[in-house]
Amino acid sequence: MLRLSPRQVRISAMTQPFHPPQRILLGPGPSNIDPRVLQALVKPILGYLDPLYLDCLDEIQSLLRSVFETENRVTLSVSGTGGSGMEACIANLVEDGEEVLVCVNGFFGQRLAELVQRWGGKPIRVEAEWGQPLDMERVRQVFKDCKARLVTMVHAETSTGMRQPIEELRSLRDIRDAILIVDTVTSLGAHPVRIDRNEIDASYSCTQKGIGAPPGLSPVTFSERALEKIRSRKSVCRSWYLDVQLVDKYWSSERVYHHTSPALMNYALREALAMILEEGLEARWRRHERNSRAFVAGIEAMGLKMLVAPEPRLWTLNAVRIPEGVDDARVRSRLLNEHNIEVGGGLGSLRGKIWRVGLMGAGSTENNVLLLLSALQKILPQEGFRIGASGASAAALALGS
Repeated sequence: MLRLSPRQVRISAMTQPFHPPQRILLGPGPSNIDPRVLQALVKPILGYLDPLYLDCLDEIQSLLRSVFETENRVTLSVSGTGGSGMEACIANLVEDGEEVLVCVNGFFGQRLAELVQRWGGKPIRVEAEWGQPLDMERVRQVFKDCKARLVTMVHAETSTGMRQPIEELRSLRDIRDAILIVDTVTSLGAHPVRIDRNEIDASYSCTQKGIGAPPGLSPVTFSERALEKIRSRKSVCRSWYLDVQLVDKYWSSERVYHHTSPALMNYALREALAMILEEGLEARWRRHERNSRAFVAGIEAMGLKMLVAPEPRLWTLNAVRIPEGVDDARVRSRLLNEHNIEVGGGLGSLRGKIWRVGLMGAGSTENNVLLLLSALQKILPQEGFRIGASGASAAALALGS
C-alpha cells in the first residue's frame, strides 16, 4: 500500500474544496450577507470596459449618492477595504507640512492621526477618553488656535460604540473655511449620515457592515470644495492607485483605464445598495435602532453594563463592559464553539474590557438579538457572573416590539 508523507497529506487536504461553516457574525464586521447579495457573486464576470459593466458602475454611483444622501458627482467605490477609503481621503487632501485637526477618542481616530502623519501632514489632536464623547467647544477652540483647514472625525467609532455629532462640524466654518472629512465606516447604511445636509466634504465607508455586502470595497464621496483643493495641490498625490482624479477618470464618462475593476464585488455592492433603498433609509435606520435598543435592554436585564451612555451610543456596534472576574477570550470562544456566534473583543486600551457586538445590515434582526442573549444567559453563570433575575429575552422583546 502506498503511504503518503505528512507533507503529502497536508497538500492533499489543501487541494480539497474549502467548506466554511455558516457563522452568526455579530462582531464589528464583516456581518452576514443576504442570499440575494451572495447570489450576485456567482454571476458571469464582465470586462472592466464592457458597456454593460459600465452601466452597472453608473448604477452603483447613483445608488451610493442616495445612501450617502449627497449630490456629489464623485461618489464611487475604491478597491480595497474601508482602510483604502480612509487612505484615499487623506492621501488626496493632505499636503506636506499641512496642519490637520484630528478628533481622537478611539482606535480609528488614532489611525487617522497616524495616516495624516504618514502622508506628510501635522496632526493637531483633540482627544477624549475612549468611550466618551468629544467636547465640541474644545474642538472649536483648538481649530481657532491652529492653522488647520482640514478636519477629520470618526462618525461611528467601531472600537467603542460611540457616535459623534458630525452635524456640529459645519459650525467650524464660522471660524475658517474648513474641509470636513468624516469616517462613516460603521454608520453608512444603518445610521443617518446626511453628507450634503451636514456639509461634509469627503467621506469613506466600507461594504461589509451597514451596507451588507462582502468586504473588499470602500465607498467614497468628495464634494466640489474637496475636489477644488485636490486640483490645486502644490504637488501630485503620491499614491497612484488611490489618486481620486485618476480613479474618477475611469468611473466618469471618460472611461480611462486605471485598474482591473473587481466585477463580482461591485455586483454584490449594487445588490446590497438596491436592497437598502427598497427597504427605505428611514425604515432601515429604525430597524437598526430598534434591535440595538432591544439588545441593550436584555444586557441590562442580566446586570451587565454598556460602555457608552445612551445618547451617543451606536446602533450598529454595541460595546458591553466585561464583568470583573469574567475571562473575555474564554466567553468569546464558547460563544463561537458552542453557539456558532462571533462577537468581537476590545482594541487598544479596551482590550479585555469590552465585548463589541455588531448588529449591522442583514445581521440586525430580532432573532440574532435573542440568540445572543440566550447564549450569554447560559455561559455567564458558568463563568462566575451572577445574572440578574429579570428575563433578558423578555426585556429585549418588550423593547423591540
